[in-house]
Amino acid sequence: MPIYVKDRQIVVPGEAIGEQGKIKIEGHVFRIGKKYYSKVLGVVTINEDAKVLRVIPLKGKYFPVEGHTVIGKIIDVGFTSWDVDINSPYTAVLPVSEVTSKPVTISRTDLSKILDVGDLILAKIVSFDLNKDPVLTIKESKLGKIPRGVLVEIPPQKIPRIIGKKGSMISMIKEMLGVELIVGQNGRIVIVGEDPYKVELAVLTIRKIESEAHTTGLTDRIKKFIEERLRT
Repeated sequence: MPIYVKDRQIVVPGEAIGEQGKIKIEGHVFRIGKKYYSKVLGVVTINEDAKVLRVIPLKGKYFPVEGHTVIGKIIDVGFTSWDVDINSPYTAVLPVSEVTSKPVTISRTDLSKILDVGDLILAKIVSFDLNKDPVLTIKESKLGKIPRGVLVEIPPQKIPRIIGKKGSMISMIKEMLGVELIVGQNGRIVIVGEDPYKVELAVLTIRKIESEAHTTGLTDRIKKFIEERLRT
């Protein structure tokens, strides 16, 4: 039975995907007669080994952009690279050459001693197109492993509200709570601080910004929100 799309193709709502046959069609799709259509703006993934085609929605997920700074989570360690979850339908790759400039003898080096599964990193996307996974680097200044902190995830499109105009919102949160905020353009934020209460309050503040991102006068309300809770 025919498939009308390719692996990694972006599809829009109502776009024809194909007809189910040797490959099973799953995910955010609907069927009319013999044909399947996408319900959402999404990306197609085709696993030829499992014979499964899926449509994964892009809404709420991060779509990689070259040059963006992202917070990634190591999900697999290979012989020459790491697989990294970047809150996207696409799994990113971090080659060993983008971690260290020192010579590495692959057969003798256990890469998990450098970065292991579960580790968080601040990385930059150096290349991406629809034909291959995003490639990351952590060799630049201020990039690398994030040794500690509390991870918060929000929709990527709301990250600009966390930062504020010319960094006004994020600066205010840092100054009032005495915490460090590491922000990724992929919708992830790591909060680092010594006072557990202030770290928790930073999490609540981010959640409040997330829920009220569409409103005006947000900076003043956030300032009042923090001040009131610091007095308690």
